[in-house]
Amino acid sequence: MEKFLAIAPDVKLGKDVRLSQFINLYGCEIGDETKIGAFVEIQKNSTVGKRCKISSHTFVCEGVTIEDHVFIGHGVTFTNDTYPRATTPGGEMQTEKDWKVEPTLVKTGASIGSGATILPNLVIGDHAIVGAGSVVTRDVPSHAIVAGNPARVLRPVVAESRSADERR
Repeated sequence: MEKFLAIAPDVKLGKDVRLSQFINLYGCEIGDETKIGAFVEIQKNSTVGKRCKISSHTFVCEGVTIEDHVFIGHGVTFTNDTYPRATTPGGEMQTEKDWKVEPTLVKTGASIGSGATILPNLVIGDHAIVGAGSVVTRDVPSHAIVAGNPARVLRPVVAESRSADERR
């Protein structure tokens, strides 16, 4: 099974990290007890905290910090360049020296629904929820539910009062 994992030697894996097949990790750090789904790429200079779940087909680009206890749904795309270009103004192919990584921070306990796109230079607040398919273009307040394109605040997160058995 390991032959289908592309994990660079500079990746820092925490204790009891669970990795699916067909993943690509390089230059990143993954916290304890985090689960990474199939067909996920996590690039260099990115961090995923403890006890996170990164679902299949998700792309975490350079400069993304995901704190602890975060859920990332299937097919979520993070970006790190507000104005991407293939070439320089002089017509040469761009290289890493031609642009600056624009960071993104996902705070503790946040959840991002499947198919969301997260633009750079923003913060998704503690325990916020981003609806599936949303395009996040600005900061998301802590404890807020956002959805749409562009994502807009719908309402605050209401604490769940039901037991785990009642939710099944």
